[in-house]
Amino acid sequence: MKLRFLNWFFTATLAVLLTGCGYNDFQSLDEQTKSAWSEVLNQYQRRADLVPNIVATVKGEAAFEQETLTKVIEARAKATSIQVTPETLNDPAAFSKFQAAQGELGSALSRLMVVSERYPDLKANQGFRDLRVQLEGTENRITVARNRYIQSVQGYNVLTRSFPNNITAMIFGYSVKPTFAVANEAQISAPPVVDFNKK
Repeated sequence: MKLRFLNWFFTATLAVLLTGCGYNDFQSLDEQTKSAWSEVLNQYQRRADLVPNIVATVKGEAAFEQETLTKVIEARAKATSIQVTPETLNDPAAFSKFQAAQGELGSALSRLMVVSERYPDLKANQGFRDLRVQLEGTENRITVARNRYIQSVQGYNVLTRSFPNNITAMIFGYSVKPTFAVANEAQISAPPVVDFNKK
């Protein structure tokens, strides 16, 4: 009888402790970050799927710079070759590698769009214009999806670092999740140089 009472008391005490320790909050916020991450991946995949059509359309312009096209093709290949798993969210090195590859593809596509301005026939091509609009829309969707992910991770990381939830995080192995960073943060933080005397 005494043993049964001790088991009941221990179970009741454990239940009370777990309800006040943030365990359920961890579950909810972890799922929220995974959902937001899935949307980021979805939009990156949408962009990657547009690249072959853009490249095929641009190749139709006989004099178009081959080096620019090659960089886009290589950046897409690199971005799509990275295996993304749920563990990527908890591995800062893998997350950083993924982010760098996506940034490289974004930069290559931006250069392609800038270079395409020099080709009037390409700019007049309706198919290219439609693809350009789709790409711009996708880039906007990527920005929105990344912002949602950043907000989800922020909520999760605050919970992970706050007392007494940090004890729960330590016991159950919940660690801080990586978030997106600005690739050229040092360059952006430097004030612009303005010279009014320059002609």
